[in-house]
Amino acid sequence: FEEINDYLFNQSELLEYKLTLSKRTFQRDLIEIRSLYNIDIQFDRSRDTYHIAEEDTEAHTRLMEAFDMVSALKMSEDLTSFICFEKRKPRGTQHLYGLLHAIRNRLVIHLNHQSFHSDQPKLRFLEPFGLKESRGRWYLIANDTKEEQIKSFGLDRIIGFEITKKRFISPDNFDINEHFKYSFGIIRDSESDPIEVILSFDPWQGKFIKAFPFHDSQTILVDNESELRIQLFLWITQDFIMELLSYAERVKVHSPDSLRKELAEHQQKALRHHQGSVK
Repeated sequence: FEEINDYLFNQSELLEYKLTLSKRTFQRDLIEIRSLYNIDIQFDRSRDTYHIAEEDTEAHTRLMEAFDMVSALKMSEDLTSFICFEKRKPRGTQHLYGLLHAIRNRLVIHLNHQSFHSDQPKLRFLEPFGLKESRGRWYLIANDTKEEQIKSFGLDRIIGFEITKKRFISPDNFDINEHFKYSFGIIRDSESDPIEVILSFDPWQGKFIKAFPFHDSQTILVDNESELRIQLFLWITQDFIMELLSYAERVKVHSPDSLRKELAEHQQKALRHHQGSVK
């Protein structure tokens, strides 16, 4: 506790905010942390230390990242001289709490959604199953009761929704992680089988690929001064192809042949397009 309080004292000077506390307040805070964030901090008498009891999870990691960001942003009122924010529209995270309530309680929702493929919003009657993050965006995964099909809806495209009192029965065999097990992002190709993909990157690009893997199935086959070669097992979907094209000459497709040919066709079309526009 003394070490923790010393750390809080130093942080108080940095943040210009009183963070030091009594041991009684500290114990009370541990109870609140357990209640609010589901993080159980316990005291180990044999080592005379505090520790987080459960294993680290992705949810807890994201929570601490968000807390670090909030803490940093509170350091100063005017941050424009120090932080360069990415220009983007809101991601629809204000809908998370209500949607999670409907998912947990298996309540049908009436969703007003503006698709990129339509000029007008559309009202949908959905049975919400879960939420998925992909490339910095959040999606609602739900069964469209009219079409009887599981679809994804970007939270940033939601105009509004109503949680009804009508309950639905979740399918016993649905697991959101299994549902997207072979997806690169949010697109599924349930009509095809996932296949093995082998890619090579130059050593410089390989460092980023190791730090931020393509997919959960990523396995390193070769890692030396010449290349990083990886193996993936997934569906080859349009979003995956577009991602590979973004690496240009830094990626080489070893297999399958069909993917290598498709990338070459895209690159040849791009070359012809730019050659035609050069004066």
